[in-house]
Amino acid sequence: CYRENILKTAKALVEDTKLLVSGAASSQDKLAQAAQSSANTITQLAEVVKLGAASLGSDDPETQVVLINAIKDVAKALSDLISATKGAASKPADDPSMYQLKGAAKVMVTNVTSLLKTVKAVEDEATRGTRALEATIEYIKQELTVFQSSEIPEKTSSPEESIRMTKGITMATAKAVAAGNSCRQEDVIATANLSRKAVADMLTACKQASYHPDVSEEVRERALRFGTECTLGYLELLEHVLLV
Repeated sequence: CYRENILKTAKALVEDTKLLVSGAASSQDKLAQAAQSSANTITQLAEVVKLGAASLGSDDPETQVVLINAIKDVAKALSDLISATKGAASKPADDPSMYQLKGAAKVMVTNVTSLLKTVKAVEDEATRGTRALEATIEYIKQELTVFQSSEIPEKTSSPEESIRMTKGITMATAKAVAAGNSCRQEDVIATANLSRKAVADMLTACKQASYHPDVSEEVRERALRFGTECTLGYLELLEHVLLV
């Protein structure tokens, strides 16, 4: 029942995505209607996904987290898409903002597809861990793209905060190695959830620290490079766990 509702609502959201993209080239009224429609649809989708997560029961919290993370990714992608649509409104087809819009739409569809794959995998215990890991790998890649963009963070933090956040990577790495050895679905799901948070926190702290007023251009470049290398190394580890 929940799966059918999620599928139906997700399809409606994909249609809203198409309207948002086409709305950038049409009137402000059409764009506003598309944005409102997508906002309503994402609210409905979040509700049915939460109901689906609740139906799993409290004895499987890690899988519930996987489902909630999947809808959070879709909601974030929609927010980014709406921002990109506003930026591209009434601009010519070859304007850079149009390329940003197409990129945002692609991420949106990728995340909706990922959500549907996750919902399907939840019904099959044998594939839950694999799917959770695949979704985390995709999420980390998207976070890395944001990290590597020229966008300056809204706030800065101290280098100490960045160092503190690397401890989460150390813990997640140990968990990933253990999951690769045990191959138990619950261990793999827990690893996926922990890895997702650890890497995202590290990337955020690293970028914020690299833009601290006391940090030189040279140190900033090095910090950003090492943040990227750390993430790529961690992704490689997760790919190995997935293979195992």
